[in-house]
Amino acid sequence: MPSHTLLLAAPRGFCAGVDRAIRIVEEALARHGAPVYVRHEIVHNRHVVEGLRARGAVFVEELDEIPDDGRPVIFSAHGVAKSVVSEAMRRRLFTLDATCPLVTKVHREAERHHRAGRHILLIGHAGHPEVVGTTGQLPDGAVTLVEDADQARSVQPPEGVPLAWTSQTTLSVDDTAGIVAVLAARFPGLAGPAREDICYATSNRQAAVKAVVARGATLVVVVGAPNSSNSVRLAEVAEKAGAEAVLVQRAAELDLDAAARHAVIGLTAGASAPESLVGEVVARLRTRLDLAVEEVTVAEERIEFRLPPALTRDLPLAPRPLAAD
Repeated sequence: MPSHTLLLAAPRGFCAGVDRAIRIVEEALARHGAPVYVRHEIVHNRHVVEGLRARGAVFVEELDEIPDDGRPVIFSAHGVAKSVVSEAMRRRLFTLDATCPLVTKVHREAERHHRAGRHILLIGHAGHPEVVGTTGQLPDGAVTLVEDADQARSVQPPEGVPLAWTSQTTLSVDDTAGIVAVLAARFPGLAGPAREDICYATSNRQAAVKAVVARGATLVVVVGAPNSSNSVRLAEVAEKAGAEAVLVQRAAELDLDAAARHAVIGLTAGASAPESLVGEVVARLRTRLDLAVEEVTVAEERIEFRLPPALTRDLPLAPRPLAAD
């Protein structure tokens, strides 16, 4: 009899938005060669970023780091402010937008509320690139950030203005619901999205973590980066469900002595972590433990997002020439 059980949470790992973003960089490299420039990490995973960098992707934080050489410029999956798009257009950069379509949906929804005269309460984490991008869809002062339930109890939006809420897509489902409940109680008539802005992949991965804890996992290993919001939320969900949780970027970071103290271990991966890294963790656990591996599935994901038209035409799209000085 195996001495330990490993419960693999499913779904886990790459979501459709992350897969699309990585494919955009790969296809741009295949069609146009190196270098291609990527504003911000395409997704928050060092293994993915380093792999693309080795193939010729150059990661920058701002457009002013990119020369006017006609090479492709890719916006990350987190989305960008309108000012970034405007600057790229002014410089006639050849851009490809890898923003997750579900993030773009939040952008359009925020614009719709703004056109209707509503002030936006954006639930999210200050400084996260997705929050920066969403805030940057609207004029200064049109959005108030709400990071947690305490802020929801004290936030003071403009008086006499209708309100609407929207959210970062990678938050805790339960935490967001609690924040919305506080806001709705304080501000009757608060408008919101037709459906929650927490994306399907985030919701499914959090539900799978709860399921492995319900099946007896007392330790949950989350494969993901510390700057990956959805990965950090998975660890928090595991802890709130009653298990210990550890976030690792690679298998070598996992403490096998600590893991061995748990008869049932759960394993998941953030939406920006490839399945190969999950395999690494399984292999590392097997070096010490006699494992029975089971998969705990809460949903099947079949969603795919199309690549930009510029990357699906039969012939590569030539970079636009720079305007003459």
